[in-house]
Amino acid sequence: MSVQREMMTEELEQERPWEAHAWLRAETLAALAELNEQCLDMLVMQFSSTGVTQSPLLVREVGPLLRGMDPDARHRAAACPYLLFDAGFADQQRWAWVSGSCVSELQRREAPYFTLQQTRSISRLVFTYAWHLARSQNAAARLLLGMSAHCSRLIAVCTLRQIHELAEAHPEWLLPRWSARPGFWRELLVSANAGDSTAMEQARMRGLQLMAAEQRALLNI
Repeated sequence: MSVQREMMTEELEQERPWEAHAWLRAETLAALAELNEQCLDMLVMQFSSTGVTQSPLLVREVGPLLRGMDPDARHRAAACPYLLFDAGFADQQRWAWVSGSCVSELQRREAPYFTLQQTRSISRLVFTYAWHLARSQNAAARLLLGMSAHCSRLIAVCTLRQIHELAEAHPEWLLPRWSARPGFWRELLVSANAGDSTAMEQARMRGLQLMAAEQRALLNI
């Protein structure tokens, strides 16, 4: 094996959260997987509730695949070392309201990605999970949610009531992570559906690389 290959192998092994990050609490990872399954369920329900032409690109791309997956396959897909939902956890401007602005003063900037009845309740779960990690497991918040250090501090000072009010007022913030990258999602879901552990590992690693690139970009702002 070449030196470059050995270095790459070591780097990949270091990035496996289920091995290298043993400090992550079991309940934290269990909640993460549960939320990821909720994300997959939301995507397939969104596909079923809207016409193909009205659905977002990612929903059109992976909806049929998700609908054909059995529960075991979805469970495998959900076992990612990061949250498959996002709510702008690295968007400092979005979370800067805690420095003085009220939740009611925030302006909606985009149409909601999910138009399902349960979007608000899922948003509340995601926001509460993010808030809990920001307050009690800052490193986990940054690793699992791609949360910036600054946003982690902003979210951590919120009260639980503020977080719930925010989720209620802004369900449109909830969207699938990397919604503009259907290739990543297809790779993850196809490998999970086939039960191909090697391919699933590669898909998960691709997600970690995307998150690392986003973190580097934040540092350069």
